[in-house]
Amino acid sequence: MPAIPASFQHHGNSVKVLILGAAAGGGFPQWNSNDTTARRVRARDPAVRPSTQSSIGVSADGRRWVLFNASPDLRQQINDNVALQPGKDDGLRASPLAAIVLTSMDVDHVAGLLNLRESQPLAVYGHGRVLEVLARNSIFNVLSPAFVARRPLRFGDWQDISDQPGRSLGIAVRPFPVPGKIALWLEDAAAPRLGTTEGDTLGLEISDGGRSFFYVPSCAAMSPDLESRLRNASLVFFDGTLWRDDEMVAARVGTKTGQRMGHMSCCGSSGTIAAFESLRISRKVFIHINNTNPLLVEDSPERLEAEAAGWEVAYDGMEIVLERTMVPAGI
Repeated sequence: MPAIPASFQHHGNSVKVLILGAAAGGGFPQWNSNDTTARRVRARDPAVRPSTQSSIGVSADGRRWVLFNASPDLRQQINDNVALQPGKDDGLRASPLAAIVLTSMDVDHVAGLLNLRESQPLAVYGHGRVLEVLARNSIFNVLSPAFVARRPLRFGDWQDISDQPGRSLGIAVRPFPVPGKIALWLEDAAAPRLGTTEGDTLGLEISDGGRSFFYVPSCAAMSPDLESRLRNASLVFFDGTLWRDDEMVAARVGTKTGQRMGHMSCCGSSGTIAAFESLRISRKVFIHINNTNPLLVEDSPERLEAEAAGWEVAYDGMEIVLERTMVPAGI
């Protein structure tokens, strides 16, 4: 695999990863959910935390941040996290957010872009297929091209993430395709695989050259390529949408299985916990967790089972600091 160019390497003593939202589309509780778990959240049960829709922020210097996916809840996430707010000495219009990297065109990954209008300089990165869809939908032109640069991601290459003027943010990404599905709102019932093609779902290796981790918020299966990439990784954020494949059907809140939606299940012989068992990953964190998934309930048997298998469950405001000793996999 190609090495990270020397210009990317060692921009600071640590890399900060901030979980802005841990839930899947709709958040937790979803606006119209009225099951027992949703009622526990609204009653402020300490064992059931509310969660916004999934996104993470990454910073190599603690000042400038790269956003990975733009949640519909982005405005709330900024207000909930001081690190993403302008400082008292900044201008009347300012933000520490300098770039956004998109892993798909799912609504819960791109709708937050509409919060980022108002002529703030930004850079948006995505696979060419994702950028093409953005270009076809004029509503995204509220992010004026005069202020917001759109830059393509290429499979296989390390790419420096830079702000709108082109200054490095000290973070590099290496995108790769993962098994998945085209975004629901782009499905074509008459096309093979609903119109899904390579580039619709990305995984990312993220590094400053001295530390590295993986972000895979959506994944339909553990492919041999993905298994090889993740083996021996220091940290992986991974799709935790459903605990079991028929979860929404069994709960009588939906008709689609996890596989139909493009997501692995957490449990079972072909689920994520089993697939990761032999990969020797130091730290494993479920993210993008659906409101029906019992992982969100801290005292559930499923949560205890996942924790016993070495998994953590992401939550809003969770922060992970990667020290320089963490070395990129495959380098």
